[in-house]
Amino acid sequence: MALFPLNTAFSRITTLAAQRPVHAAFAWLHGNPKRIMDWQAALVAIPAPPFGEQARSAWMAARFTEAGLARVHIDEIGNVHGFLPAANLAPESTGPIVVLSAHLDTVFPADTPLNPQVNDDRLEAPGACDNGAGVAGLLALASALVESKVELPASLLFLANVGEEGEGDLRGVRHLYSQTALAGRIAAHIVLDGAGADSAVTQALGSKRYQILITGPGGHSFTDAGTPNPIAALASALAVLAETPLPDEPRTTLNLGTIHGGTSVNSIPESAQASIDCRSTSADQLTRLEVALHRSVEDAVERANLAAKSTSANGKSALTFAIQKIGDRPAAHLPADSTLLETLRAVDRHLGLRTDLRLGSTDANIPLSLRIPALSMGAGGEGGGAHTKAEWYSAKDREAGLKRVLLLTLAITEWAADQ
Repeated sequence: MALFPLNTAFSRITTLAAQRPVHAAFAWLHGNPKRIMDWQAALVAIPAPPFGEQARSAWMAARFTEAGLARVHIDEIGNVHGFLPAANLAPESTGPIVVLSAHLDTVFPADTPLNPQVNDDRLEAPGACDNGAGVAGLLALASALVESKVELPASLLFLANVGEEGEGDLRGVRHLYSQTALAGRIAAHIVLDGAGADSAVTQALGSKRYQILITGPGGHSFTDAGTPNPIAALASALAVLAETPLPDEPRTTLNLGTIHGGTSVNSIPESAQASIDCRSTSADQLTRLEVALHRSVEDAVERANLAAKSTSANGKSALTFAIQKIGDRPAAHLPADSTLLETLRAVDRHLGLRTDLRLGSTDANIPLSLRIPALSMGAGGEGGGAHTKAEWYSAKDREAGLKRVLLLTLAITEWAADQ
């Protein structure tokens, strides 16, 4: 349930925004657009594919230390932690914390030419917006809060995490919540992802990804005819799977993404492999598709093996299969009466902004699935061409977006301290 009605939340935001240290933080954001853009350009010049973020992690740890955050460190998988402790609590306190995070990784392979170009307030480079904007915003907010000497009622963890994109499968934030002592203290989590100040992802789109591998003895297309064929079995399984009924509500999708196998046109292949992507706002629908996937593969392999027994006496072994889950992002949502959402609406009202609530797959999936108040939002500015080499970011109106994040974060630390 919401802790405060909207009018009360608005009055609390108005009071918060009037405080001298908060004005000083706003002034820092207003006075340092070039520094923020310089950070962003330097960041995106460093390759950071999933599982290859080490150089960016080191760069970010150095920036967190320069900004004056406490207990800066890189954890065992590459997440960068920096703390802004509560004003009246001992460093060893185990009180509530709020997490403000942004992912370091990009979708681009390590050998992608980056060459960031800055023209006035516009940055052009792969990853400039997703998530150069979020990481630069995270560093700007840390610097503004430290420089302005804002006193926090609850500790704030700044997290530059790895593994959000693609096969990273949210591994950075997933790792954070696997650390029981720290995870048990998290009261709320705000994710900075990309540009903008007019939307928030509050409904987490769930996804499960699978890799199917069917193997067999293989052989010559003529002399070993009748040996079960992995490609044929896989094709049969995929054809059945593609006919699985999908509901419009809750919206559910199934994609046959890749298929590989074989060595030559006149060889019976020894293996065939495919990858599958299933998405839904419903965990039950994802489970239903997982069952359908297993059934289609099992039935296709069984049919191929039975057919081979009746047509061949070569004594070669039958087909076998393996299904590996290679991605699992839980579906969840932020309740409509959440204090975090009510506070965001109050911040919007104060700043003259309007937030559209959206569905998406972000680092917020993990805390939301654990019933921790969380959302993903832009760090201001504008961007386009995400996940392409023509990606760009404009810092126009970045300041308004960062003020929005700053007020929301400070208000939620007050709420967290009362829990």
